[in-house]
Amino acid sequence: MRTRRGLVQAAALEIDRVGYEGARLSRICASASVSMGALTFHFPSKAALADAIQEEGRAIARTLVGRVLESREPTLHAVAELTVGLAGLLEESVVARSAARLARERPEEPDRWTQVWLPAVQDLLERAREDGRPRLTVRPEAVTSLVRYLLTGAEAQIRGAGASAVGAGAGRVADQVEGIWRLVLDGTAPQSG
Repeated sequence: MRTRRGLVQAAALEIDRVGYEGARLSRICASASVSMGALTFHFPSKAALADAIQEEGRAIARTLVGRVLESREPTLHAVAELTVGLAGLLEESVVARSAARLARERPEEPDRWTQVWLPAVQDLLERAREDGRPRLTVRPEAVTSLVRYLLTGAEAQIRGAGASAVGAGAGRVADQVEGIWRLVLDGTAPQSG
């Protein structure tokens, strides 16, 4: 099991760095300090190794989704909490980040990363629309798009794309996403009068 975990971690690092197509099994073996035979014993193909990364990334995200769904937060705030948490996973876990990248780079496979959290976002938004904690004043599809864009932007920022646009000292990406959500929630909450 230690060899298998090491291979998944090494492959996640490689895929995070160069993408699925650019990842080389020989570099993964070298990084994990195992032979090609050991790799193929656990994973008969690069696709099988990518599947393992995606499953581990899903498991990490599933834990977060479960925790957020159990919270007593108002539903729209739970969407924000989930988005910030996912941005944090992308920032802190190379396996989660690689799972998200693999979801984009392997179009022939189902989007295993998004399938973990998107239904929860949609459910929370529907509950927010119905029970008004706080009242959702925009179409749920618009908020779903916001969540997708925030996570795509967070991943790009983490990978270094657009780093110059944010500027020095911007802090953790999850904190930036949280700040955006504070702005959104202040702008979408009903005005007391």
